[in-house]
Amino acid sequence: MLRAVPVPWTNVYGLARTLLALGTMGTLAFSSTGTLFRPVATQGDHPVCAGPMRAGVFCVAPEDGLTATRWLCVLVLVVVASGWRPRWTALPHAWVSFSVFSGIAIADGGDQVTVVLSTLLALTALGDPRRWHWRVLPEEAARHRPRAVLAGATGLVLVRIQMSFLYFQSCVAKLPHAEWADGTAMWYWGHSIAFGAPGPLRPLVDPVLASPLGVALLTWVPLVIEMGLAASLLLAQRWRWRLFAAGVLFHLSIAVMMGLWSFALAMIGGLVVLCFPLGSHLDVTPPEAVRGVFRRNTGATDRPEGAGDGAKPEAEDGREPFGPPVPAGSPGSPGPSAPDGSGR
Repeated sequence: MLRAVPVPWTNVYGLARTLLALGTMGTLAFSSTGTLFRPVATQGDHPVCAGPMRAGVFCVAPEDGLTATRWLCVLVLVVVASGWRPRWTALPHAWVSFSVFSGIAIADGGDQVTVVLSTLLALTALGDPRRWHWRVLPEEAARHRPRAVLAGATGLVLVRIQMSFLYFQSCVAKLPHAEWADGTAMWYWGHSIAFGAPGPLRPLVDPVLASPLGVALLTWVPLVIEMGLAASLLLAQRWRWRLFAAGVLFHLSIAVMMGLWSFALAMIGGLVVLCFPLGSHLDVTPPEAVRGVFRRNTGATDRPEGAGDGAKPEAEDGREPFGPPVPAGSPGSPGPSAPDGSGR
């Protein structure tokens, strides 16, 4: 018997969009124009406007307008991160992500991950009828949009598959190298001038790097986490929660140790979609001041689908519309329920 497709428009996928936008925004806001756009050996001046890369926003901008364009992109990403009108900001988010990855001189793996995930999440966001991607969508508002629900759920499934293969490839690609196999790889990374631990952390990190067991654990534990996340779609939900916590700790450690914050935010955004149940809603109680802003901005205008954008100021059961993750279909959350251990 076929299961109903879970309604994809919850604050879980909204959190993923926010994290992706914050990672790119940090790169643009905290890096100067001269750092982002400079000559690179064998590549020439950036942005490189050749082939498909000519579609990037920095190639469309005038040569003396790169700084203004950079801050315009920051503004777009602020709106995306806020969660306002996801169906309107989906394509601008994907375009800015592509422009940053293809246009700047210091693009890293996080920028590439963000391009892929923001493009796939656009399938979900383009059908999202809510004013804010943090709000609960009334179930009847989604019932009349079966094609949009299917497209949105497909986008989330593709993100999950992408993340699973990404972690699998990341783990398997390390195994042929002797340093990863014998447990010494992190000794070299830890002593790297570019990626080694910053000065304040040296007293904590150096004793671990001086210990054979410490280096081996720093090298092999990430491989175990990556392989576990690669197989997470085959595991019960309770194991996905544990792997999610391990993955977040892993990426935050990389950010603190190596300074790769945009990469960490992009990967954690992908982890949210990979490990949370489809159609679940994260139960969050924001401060009263924030709830007041939402009520003022949406309370007078939000109406059910057909009369407005499909959002409503409060959940139907009277709770605030920030919903543990709550299985879809339970009171205050959209879509059918997913039992613990579901492989969806």
